[in-house]
Amino acid sequence: MIKDTSTENRRGLLNRYLVDYLEHCEIEKNLAQSTIRMYDFYLNDFFTWLADFLDREKIYPKDLNDETVRKYRLFLNRRKSAQSEDGYKRSTQKTFMVAVRAFLKYLIVERNLDVVSPDKVILGKDRDRVPKVLNEDQLERLFSVQDLNKLSGVRDRAILETLFSTGLRVSELVALDVDSINIETGEFTVVGKGGKARIVYLSASAKHWIRRYLATRNDEFDPLFLRYSGKNMAKNDPDGESLRLSSRSVQRLVKKYVHRAGLAVEATPHTLRHTFATGLLQEGADLRSVQELLGHSDVSTTQIYTHITNKRLKDTHKKFHKDIQFTPEE
Repeated sequence: MIKDTSTENRRGLLNRYLVDYLEHCEIEKNLAQSTIRMYDFYLNDFFTWLADFLDREKIYPKDLNDETVRKYRLFLNRRKSAQSEDGYKRSTQKTFMVAVRAFLKYLIVERNLDVVSPDKVILGKDRDRVPKVLNEDQLERLFSVQDLNKLSGVRDRAILETLFSTGLRVSELVALDVDSINIETGEFTVVGKGGKARIVYLSASAKHWIRRYLATRNDEFDPLFLRYSGKNMAKNDPDGESLRLSSRSVQRLVKKYVHRAGLAVEATPHTLRHTFATGLLQEGADLRSVQELLGHSDVSTTQIYTHITNKRLKDTHKKFHKDIQFTPEE
């Protein structure tokens, strides 16, 4: 009798639990489809490795133990990228292990299975990341190179002002509808990662440019930001959903204006989010408030901005050197 040693057959039982877990993420945890697809990718990678590592016909939840998880971490650390031949960055390795840890937690809590505790899954320490931010001069140059004689130029200025004023993720920005914002009060609710809602605020400049952009439109379409090029509008689309600007389009337009402004930094929409957060901290905002405005679920994510700005330390340093009298050499 010839044994069926295909990966799909060997990990059949774990695959069934994976399907259940992904459905749990969708229904119970209300995760975005893009997040669920990434969990599917990372966990399938783990299962494929596990099937090869154990090299037997069937793989069971009990095989998710200290040893196999440790060996998988070692595998990721030694793995080379198929495109660049470089090793995986620690942050990339961590992303894979976050998915594994979340799956283990599900198996224990929801399925009452005997697998390695998620607490024993060590993610490893990342190198400190220093976010790119724009200074005042760079912002001014970036916001001054749109062709305001074109509809797209006015729209793009409104987009840049909104990103900088609110700290929105680009996915959150393109999901906005005309009736989802309140230009009069300058505040509105946005639903971010994990379906988490938060309030964001528009600056006076952002309100001005959004009003000016909307004044150029004579439609009743839902999307706040429309595209003016590309595919024709879809048939039977009274709400104009097929004209909604995509995240990729916003990324491209920011890149275009960065180059047009002659900025030395490769800024992206997320750079404006970083600049927004850094500016708040520089003005004395507390970390928890910035966390809430950014929609971070964990304050440790917000703490990356303290690497580039710490008003308390800056004031202490300034006071210290102010108190020391400098006597020039004669």
